[in-house]
Amino acid sequence: MKVLHVIPSVAPDSGGPAQAIIPMCRQLKSQGVDVLLVTTDAGITTNSPIRDRVVDYKGVSTVFFKSQLGESFKFSRPMSVWLDRNITKFDLVHVHAIFNHASIAATRACQNQHVPYVIRPLGSLDPWSMSQKRFRKQLFWRLSGQKMMHGAAAVHYTTNAERDSVEQTLRLNHGHVIPLGIEFEPTDFPAQANGLKNLLSGLDHHPYVLVLSRLHPKKALDVLIEAFAHVTSNDQFAEWRLVIAGEGPSDYMERLRGVVANENAEARIIFPGWLDGDNKRSALRNASLLALASYQENFGLCVMEALSYSVPVLISPQVNLADEIKNAGAGWISNVDRKALEAALSDIFQNGSERATRGSAGKVLSQQFTWDRTATQLIRMYSSITT
Repeated sequence: MKVLHVIPSVAPDSGGPAQAIIPMCRQLKSQGVDVLLVTTDAGITTNSPIRDRVVDYKGVSTVFFKSQLGESFKFSRPMSVWLDRNITKFDLVHVHAIFNHASIAATRACQNQHVPYVIRPLGSLDPWSMSQKRFRKQLFWRLSGQKMMHGAAAVHYTTNAERDSVEQTLRLNHGHVIPLGIEFEPTDFPAQANGLKNLLSGLDHHPYVLVLSRLHPKKALDVLIEAFAHVTSNDQFAEWRLVIAGEGPSDYMERLRGVVANENAEARIIFPGWLDGDNKRSALRNASLLALASYQENFGLCVMEALSYSVPVLISPQVNLADEIKNAGAGWISNVDRKALEAALSDIFQNGSERATRGSAGKVLSQQFTWDRTATQLIRMYSSITT
């Protein structure tokens, strides 16, 4: 089976979708699927890939095309031309994202040449997401999105909550729920506490809450910062630190730093930038808690990554893994509200035994989310479409 995957960007700092697509494709390949990944060079600033021909990118056959216009839209005429010329070479196309040129070009080519395709909307059709930049998204939906979604052979959701919210509001009924996986690290991976201390100036041996994601207004980080700053102004919890690891738009980063300054919490809140590789693993392993109190999150890959290290999580009900976390007893669920987050953080900080218990439960839960299982389910879906 030949499957083409299309995604607007694989830049590591563009968030969970870019992090997930590579291990997904690698595992499909290991299970016998002939996989090719097509994307743009958006966000890839070092070791720029050779464009317009197949290269090996982290173990996946990939074609990069120049992103020519739009930070979000990522228009690429060379990609569009290539898709029109090559789409019939594939049995099926798996498109990741909606509101961008890559998705429009891929689904249009499929429709014109009768190649079946699957759409993974990445949470962008959730009612909260659709309410952001409402006019632009409603216009896109009328011009392209509705035809794109209804023409898909299947819609790939990663949680039941995502599927239910989209199908109820947009009257779609051909969804498949296939969760993402995580890559488990060797059990003998060193904790590297000393290296982490050097990386995160001011952390020393303090317990810390970790935020590990693309920094975006939907993450409600301003609310989390205010709640954390207020709780840790109490001498009882003054040893705690908040590590906000990630990158985002410069104006948003400036706004967050302004919130920190207004709370007089510069000594307790650290912005290390984007963490990857061993630095990311060290930050996860040594954390006491991972926080993702977002207004909307269709999966939350960092949540499962933290749980795989026995680190409990604090998330909002709008993180679509909330039911799984609650049922497993793997963390705390709090509304995106300063007072609610303050109460949750106070409870968490003063109860180390409960953090350990919920972290252990999270470790067990995370073992259900493997790329091997994800690939097996994807192949089953692909086969149901192509046979």
